Amino acid sequence: MSFTSKVVWITGASSGIGEALANALLAQGAQVILSGRRADALQAVAAQAPERTLVLPFETTDYERLPDLVEQAWNWRGRVDLLINNAGISQRSLALDTAFEVYRRLIDVDYLAPLALTQELLPRMVEQGGGQLAVVSSVAGKVGTALRTGYCGAKHAVVGYFEALRAEVEEAYGIGVSVILPGSVRTAIALNALEGSGTARGRSDTNIDNGIDPVAAAQTILDGLSARQHDIVVAEGMELGALQLRVADPAKLFSVTAKEGARLAKVRAELGAGASVDPLAVNQQ
Repeated sequence: MSFTSKVVWITGASSGIGEALANALLAQGAQVILSGRRADALQAVAAQAPERTLVLPFETTDYERLPDLVEQAWNWRGRVDLLINNAGISQRSLALDTAFEVYRRLIDVDYLAPLALTQELLPRMVEQGGGQLAVVSSVAGKVGTALRTGYCGAKHAVVGYFEALRAEVEEAYGIGVSVILPGSVRTAIALNALEGSGTARGRSDTNIDNGIDPVAAAQTILDGLSARQHDIVVAEGMELGALQLRVADPAKLFSVTAKEGARLAKVRAELGAGASVDPLAVNQQ
C-alpha cells in the first residue's frame, strides 16, 4: 500500500519514533496530522511540507478535548485513513520503590490515552468504510522485565485492547489493527522514563544508546503497516530473542528475567531503598 495522499494522524510526533514516522510519511507524499505536547517541535516537523500537515498539539490525557480534536482532525481532509498511537512514557524503578501514582500515570498515558483517542475516532472510521489503527506498544508489552512493572502492565494492557478490537472490526468493517512492538530504539525514552518517585530519570540506557536508528525503525513500521501486519516487531538481538523465547520456552525466559531481578535486588541492597538503578546492558546485535 502506498501512503501517497493518505491522511495519517500521529501522536507523539515531535521526537523519536513519531518524528521519524512523520518525516518518512511526508517524504512519501502523505498528508499528516502531527500531535504532541510541544507545538514548536511539531511546527519544525511540519515545515518540510506545510501544505500537507496539520499541527494539532495536545496532551493525550486531556480526555475532555478529544471530541473537538477528532472533529478538527477529521474536518481537515474529510477523513483519517490511519491513526498511529505513538505517544507514551516509560519507567525505570523497582516495584518496591515505586509510588502508586507512578503506576496511575503509566496506565493513563500508555493505555487509557490511546484507548480514548481510538474510541473517539472509531465510529467515524466505521462510517467511512475502513481504515487502519495502530498502537506503539513494546517488546515489554509481551515480555515482563525488571524495572518496568508499571510500563509492562500498561503495554500488556494496550496489546489486549487492540487485539480484541481487531477481532471486532477487521472483518466486520475493514479496519486493520496493528500492534507495534519496538525493542531498544535510539530515542529519549529512557532519559524521560519515570523513576519510583515520579521524577524523570534524566539519563539514558546503554541498550537505548546502542539501539536501532529511529529512521530504520520507522521504515520497518511503515512496511508493516503497508502490509497490514497484525504484529510489527522492531527488535533485534536479545530483545528479539526474548519475544521468540516467550513462545518457544517461557520457563527459560522467566529464568533469565529472574536472574536480572536478583542482580538488581543486590544492587538495591548495596545502594539503599529508593536508589536509582540501571538495567543490565545486553548485546543488541
